[in-house]
Amino acid sequence: MARAKRLLVKRFSRRKFFRDSAALGLLTTLAAKMGLVKTAAANNEQVHRRTGMAKYLDPLPPGFNPGPLDMEKPLDNQVAMLKLQADLSGEPVIGIFPGKAWIWIPGEGNTEIFHTYGVGASRLEYNPDEQGWRFYHREILLYTDPQTGEVVDTWKNPITGMTVRVVHVHNDPVQRFYPLEKGPFAPPYPYMINGDNLVFQVDVFRPPAPGNNPLTRKDYPLHSQQDLYQTGELWAIHGSMEALNNPENTRVPCHTAWGRISMWEPFFEMGNRPGFVVYHSQAFTTQNGVDDIDPKIVSYMEKHYPQFLEYPHAPTEWGEGFQENHWTYSQKIIDKARAEGKTVGESVFGVFD
Repeated sequence: MARAKRLLVKRFSRRKFFRDSAALGLLTTLAAKMGLVKTAAANNEQVHRRTGMAKYLDPLPPGFNPGPLDMEKPLDNQVAMLKLQADLSGEPVIGIFPGKAWIWIPGEGNTEIFHTYGVGASRLEYNPDEQGWRFYHREILLYTDPQTGEVVDTWKNPITGMTVRVVHVHNDPVQRFYPLEKGPFAPPYPYMINGDNLVFQVDVFRPPAPGNNPLTRKDYPLHSQQDLYQTGELWAIHGSMEALNNPENTRVPCHTAWGRISMWEPFFEMGNRPGFVVYHSQAFTTQNGVDDIDPKIVSYMEKHYPQFLEYPHAPTEWGEGFQENHWTYSQKIIDKARAEGKTVGESVFGVFD
C-alpha cells in the first residue's frame, strides 16, 4: 500500500494533475480505495468536535468525549449523567421539583399532608488533582398548602392535633464528588435505553449506622424517631439520547422522578410513633433559570433564600467534609431554642398562642 502511494505521487506530477482530468478521476478513485478520503473525513470530524468543545470546561479529564457517547465506557457514561445533572460549560443550572408528601402509619392509613416545591442550584468543575468532578449544590424543599399552593409556616398535625412551626428543608451545602473511578459516585451508572429515552436508575438506601443521627432518642425524645438515621431515595433520571450524543450540547434537558421514604421530620414532634414520611416529586432542569420557578415560590425565596436567585446561584466554596441535611439543620434550631429558653416542655416547634 505504501509503495502504491509513492508510485501514485511520482506518476502524477502537479502539472499533469491539473491538465489531465482523467488523472484527477483516477487519483480520487485510488485515494478512496487507499483510505485517504476516509482519513480526511475523520480529520474533519475531529475539527468539528474541537469546535463543539470550545464552550466546555477547561480542564477536562483525559479521554473526554463530548459525543456521540458509548454508554458502556465509564467516562462516556459519566458524561451523559453530568450533561443531565449539570452543565459541562461550568455555568450554573437551576432545577425545580414540585411534588407531594404523605404520612404513612402502618395499620392506620395514609394522609396527604403537604404539597412540596423544591429548588436546587448546581455548578460543576473538573479537578485534575482529585481526578474527578466537583458538584457544587444547594437545595431547599418548601412545604405548601395543597389547595392554594402558598408556602406554609405553621401546620396543624392531623395525627397529634398540635399546631407546629414548619421547618422547610434547607440543605446548603449538599455537595457531591464524582470520581473518574473508585468511590460511591464512580461510573458506570446503571441505565436503560428505550428508543431515544435514556434513564439512569439510582436507588440509595442509607443503612442505619451508629452515630449517623445527630438527634438521639435520649437527648431529643420528641424530635427523634430512632437513634439511627435511616432513609431511602429513588431516582429515575431521564433525558434524550439524541441530545446527549450531540457534542454541541454541554447540558441536556432533564426530567427526574424522585421518591423518598424517611423518618418523621423533627418539626412533626411525633417522637417514636411508628410510621414514615413519603415524598414523591417530579424534577426538571429549567431552561430559563429562575424565571421558570413558580412566582409564589420566588416571592417567598426573595425574603428567605435570596442566594438561590442571585448569580452564581450555586455555592462557590467547596466544603470539605460537612454536608447539611434536615437533621443537622433541625438540631441547630432545637439547640438554639433550648439555649434561649424558648420551649414549652419538650416542645420547640409547638404554637400555643
